Order: sequence, then structure tokens, then C-alpha cells
Amino acid sequence: MLQAACVAPPPVARVEPPLSYPPAARARMLRIAEAEWRDWGARVIVADRSVAPLGENDAAETRPENFPRILAYWRAVDRDGPGAVARNRPLYQAALRGEPSMLWTEPYWSAAFVSYVMRSAGIDRNEFPDAAAHSTYVDAMIAQAARYPDQAPFIPHGVAERAPQPGDLVCADRSGRARLTDWRQRAADAGRFRPMHCDIVVSTGPGVIGAIGGNVRDAVTLTRFPADASGYLAPRAPGAGLGWFAVFENRLGCLPPWGPPCPTVGPIDRSPDS
Repeated sequence: MLQAACVAPPPVARVEPPLSYPPAARARMLRIAEAEWRDWGARVIVADRSVAPLGENDAAETRPENFPRILAYWRAVDRDGPGAVARNRPLYQAALRGEPSMLWTEPYWSAAFVSYVMRSAGIDRNEFPDAAAHSTYVDAMIAQAARYPDQAPFIPHGVAERAPQPGDLVCADRSGRARLTDWRQRAADAGRFRPMHCDIVVSTGPGVIGAIGGNVRDAVTLTRFPADASGYLAPRAPGAGLGWFAVFENRLGCLPPWGPPCPTVGPIDRSPDS
């Protein structure tokens, strides 16, 4: 997996109570993520297994026909999107002239992809802020859950505390050292950039969780992650390059007045692990 963009602004303070969304919002979110995956060729990889080197059908982000796809993702990022677009438009122009050009190799666009899915599904910035870096929206979701535990649309859980369900976000730390193992550690370190990657869960089954992410093998890709018999994510293999630290429960459609109450959520513990 490729990391998120390397520069992240500090999270914006969220003081307005979050709104409740109908079940259709979650359904749209999943439908959009799956449609993007299919448009990129419906690639599937198995996490933590050796994969073949990039071939002629890989490195899809650099091909001119995919420029409009990633352009749309960056247009959903209000703060940093214009800069990413401005840097890549001349490369696209060169490619159209037949000149050698490597589109979108910088900046990384995995967080922009998640932002695009949320915005296209109708989720407002107050409930999910668009961001060029995963750490920015992760911090915002943690802060909102702490402030509004009964109203927040996304609630953080430790990897051993929740079996992911479709619509949830599963997030991993890509830091080389002192890697996060729990979201509470991130809560104590909020605001500092840390390389991360989050995927959108789209399917679950015995021993496997399917999740779609952007900029994975240079495309929108579905990754099959190993899970235990109860559906909890298995630890990442040594050398995998990243480690799980959070499952963000998606409560779109299950908060009043749209659906039955979500499972009771206790106070958000902001203290770091010992």
C-alpha cells in the first residue's frame, strides 16, 4: 500500500454537533467505492502475501486515461486539492502530446480517494472533513467522537474491540518506528503528521475482510485482509509495512431518527496506552 500525502494541516476544531444521516448515505458510500474499484479494473490483492512486480497493467495512475479519475478525487479536497491538480495538469498536457509523463506519482492520493467517496455520498465536511492525509481526518473523527459520543457518525475502536462491518474504516500506521497499535495513542498525539492508510470495508466473511482503498498498487484496489473466526482483523505479518491501530465504526443510518439506536458507546478514552 502507498502512504497518504506527506503534508497535513492541523485538524480544524469541530464545535457544531454532527448531523444524523439516513441509511441511504451508507449505501451510497459503499456503492460509490465499489463503482470506483470496478472502473479501475476490479483488482484484488491478498494482504501480506508476496505479489508480483508491477507489470504492464499496473502503474495505472500514470496512464492518461486515468487522469480524470484522480482529478475528481483531488477536487474533493478543498485545501490541498488545487495544488495537486495544478502540479499534474501540465503532466497530463505533455502526455496528450505524446511526451513521456508520469501522472499523479506525487502527491499520494489515498486520503483524497476516501474524501471523494464521502463527499460524493453526501457526507458533509462537518461529519467527515476532506483531507490530503489520513491523519487529518482520523484526528477529526476521534475529536468528534470524544465531544459527541452519542451523535458522531464514526466511532473509534481498538482492533481487538470491534469486528469490522461494511462501511467501517480500517486504519493502519505506516511509520517506521514507534508504530501506533491503538487509536488512543493517536488521540494523545493528535495534530502531528504520521503516515497512515485507511480502507473502506465492503465485505466480511469467514476469515477474511474485503476493503477498498485508493493508491493501492497505483489504483483503487480491493484488499482481502485475514481475520479470525469471529471476524476481527488478524495482526499484520512482520514486514508488511504497516500495522492496524483502529477500526472506525460507521453509524450512518443507525442514529435517531433514521434507525434503531447504535450499540451504547461509553466515554471516549483519550489517554495513551501504557
